[in-house]
Amino acid sequence: MSGLLLEGIGLLVTNDPGTPGARDDDPLGAVPDAALIACDGRVAWAGPQADAAPQVERLLHGDVERVDASGGAVIPGFVDSHTHLAFAGERSAEFVARMAGERYTAGGILSTVAATRAAGDDRLRATLLRFERELAAQGTTTFEVKTGYGLDTANEERLARLAAEVTDEVTFLGAHVVPAEFAHDRAGYLDLVTGPMLDACTQHVRWIDVFCDEGAFTADEAARVLDAGRSRGLGVRLHAGQLGFGDGVRVAVARDAASVDHATHLSPEDVAALAGSNTVCTLLPGVEFSTRQRYPDARALIEAGVTVALASDCNPGSCFTSSMPFVIALAVRELGMTPDQALWSATAGGALALRREDVGRLSPGSRADLVLLDAPSHVHLAYRPGVPLVRRVWRHGIALPLG
Repeated sequence: MSGLLLEGIGLLVTNDPGTPGARDDDPLGAVPDAALIACDGRVAWAGPQADAAPQVERLLHGDVERVDASGGAVIPGFVDSHTHLAFAGERSAEFVARMAGERYTAGGILSTVAATRAAGDDRLRATLLRFERELAAQGTTTFEVKTGYGLDTANEERLARLAAEVTDEVTFLGAHVVPAEFAHDRAGYLDLVTGPMLDACTQHVRWIDVFCDEGAFTADEAARVLDAGRSRGLGVRLHAGQLGFGDGVRVAVARDAASVDHATHLSPEDVAALAGSNTVCTLLPGVEFSTRQRYPDARALIEAGVTVALASDCNPGSCFTSSMPFVIALAVRELGMTPDQALWSATAGGALALRREDVGRLSPGSRADLVLLDAPSHVHLAYRPGVPLVRRVWRHGIALPLG
């Protein structure tokens, strides 16, 4: 049996209010002066340092990694439930133009499609592996990857297959935009997406997604795509409300979608529908930062009873950051979230957006995905924006190289 013992933790965030030493009314399940024990990749015990000795004797035998946190905070690994990491090329010129005042549209996606189609498997694989390391260095231990930059059957299948080499959370996004070759045959492209393209990708993916917004797909088209994925056993997610108001939330909630993502533009009816559903509202403040759009009001959503997640939306066009600490800082500064709410949404909230119960928390039985911060509490993620505070990261109880 392999084991991990973290001692001397200044503040342990478990996202489990039932953790010994945590207040019952604290959603973070935070324990000061704490310790944590993991065995065979799973959390075995967490609680006050003063109560750790008998648990160590009971649980740890054989090969044990012992770590003195020296007063640093320990949090669950971030769960980034929305990324577009399978691509080639870059679009920095668009970013410069937006900073000069140009409005963001989805049109630049097709330039990434062209670059991705031209790239070989080795190049795309190397990019995905580089992002996996980059994410880990910033504390992300679970992440989703979408297709959507192939937009033909062969390339969408290729992106799905390569993404599945780095994560179990792969999403088919053939309905990202209509590619140039189908510019005058929109119906034909939808037939392709809901038929041969979906069939080719299903074996590699867990989810199906649609960009339901201005310049992309209508609510009726999105419903058709999602229903095709559901009929093949895939879970449902949806891009909606990034560029304007629409019926995306209605389509998603009616299909028990795991999440509606972006949600910058929500009507009161949308908010009420989300609050009365199992669908998580995943906010992506890095997009608003990079496109100069207005930020959504996360505080109002939470007060209305909506479950909120935070994710990076790392992609080459509208948001080229993979940093969940940066997303947390933006959420606190611009979305009206408290540091506690932002951390919960970036960990437990992301897990709910992926319908996962094994990540996003540090309670007995959960996966031992944890981050040791070079700071006394998680508040420093927003308090010291841009500072590399991640000292060490473990996934399945195994320390990850951060170089």
